Amino acid sequence: MPGGPLTDWDRLVVWWDVAFYVSLGLVALSLVFDGSWGRALTVQLVCVAAIAVAYALLGARAARRRDPAARWAYLAVLVVGLTVATAQGELASLLLFVAFAHAWMLSERRREGVAVVVVLTVGTFLAIWGSQGWTAPTLTDLAPQFLVTLAFAVGLGLWVARTMRQSAEYAALVDTLRAAQAELAATQHAAGVAAERERLAREIHDTLAQGFMSVVTQAQVASVALDRGADDVVRERLATMETTARDNLAEARALVAAFAPVPLQGASLVDALRRLAERWAAETGLRAVVEAGDVGPLAAGDEVVLLRAAQEALTNVRRHAGASAVWLTLDGGGAERVRLEVVDDGAGIPPGAPEGYGLRGMRDRVVAVGGTLAVTSGGDGGTVLTVLLPARGLGASPAREADASPAQAAGRVPGRGAP
Repeated sequence: MPGGPLTDWDRLVVWWDVAFYVSLGLVALSLVFDGSWGRALTVQLVCVAAIAVAYALLGARAARRRDPAARWAYLAVLVVGLTVATAQGELASLLLFVAFAHAWMLSERRREGVAVVVVLTVGTFLAIWGSQGWTAPTLTDLAPQFLVTLAFAVGLGLWVARTMRQSAEYAALVDTLRAAQAELAATQHAAGVAAERERLAREIHDTLAQGFMSVVTQAQVASVALDRGADDVVRERLATMETTARDNLAEARALVAAFAPVPLQGASLVDALRRLAERWAAETGLRAVVEAGDVGPLAAGDEVVLLRAAQEALTNVRRHAGASAVWLTLDGGGAERVRLEVVDDGAGIPPGAPEGYGLRGMRDRVVAVGGTLAVTSGGDGGTVLTVLLPARGLGASPAREADASPAQAAGRVPGRGAP
């Protein structure tokens, strides 16, 4: 019904007002040109004017604000005015078209609309019957006409009321859907913000934080060497610190510009892994070996995941493993997989050791691109980290021994037993 969630009702009711006043004007013109003059025409025109004024003061307000007092006051004027005007001449019954429409528009319930329509029809019928002398033949002639009019008005009104109620329900449903869409959009935005923050946290952890830790370590070593007067060691460490700081600066700029990791810009993944291993070996004084097979062209996102995994693995070896050497192996683990394996000869994984932030972030990266990550103890000590990614877009490569278990791989990494 009007006044519900139909948000454009205020605009529509303006046109309703225009149609109402135009209809009253046409009825008034019809009465004037009908040829009736004198007291009957005057009464009819006064009734039309009274209905117009009542609608302006009461009906329009009731249509917009659903004011019950104004509604019933206007409907009372409408019934009385129509009955009196019709008693002066049948032509005034044209007002029934307006009256029926207002009865249904202003009624809050269907039974109210039916009651007002019945009162209007009966009042008009009695007015015309009385004007023609209250005779039985007149009753016989008029009754069928007004019964049909009543049936049509009630049936049409019920259909209109049902349609308007459905429109209100549909409008309420649309409002609910819009609210749900807005809430979903806000939730997705919040989730996107959280995901972006998590991504930036992982990027900072995997790049800047590790670089700063390397700078701190090199500064500590240089300080000790300076105390011993080992100028060559100090210069070497300062050069490593400068290189690491420059790399960190480039990484920071890349993060701001949302570019690919600096080591991958203008270089292959294998080249980036080799440079990473060389720098790590220079910083730690430990041995780092990179073995790379034919993996074919990789998606940029997969290269980033594999490079970050290697960075995090080497950081963990430096911090926790107590190793003397590390081996990085990159190859096609069968026709449908690409494998990165990082093996060290350190102390291995303590039983029940919790998974740190770096490893959790690495696992999230790998899972996000459909891969798997496993961290196990090696066959003869140390730790084996294995990343397997789907070989998207790769040409079929022959199955290799690389499909063996990580523990088996630990025992066959080239140079593992070398001094």
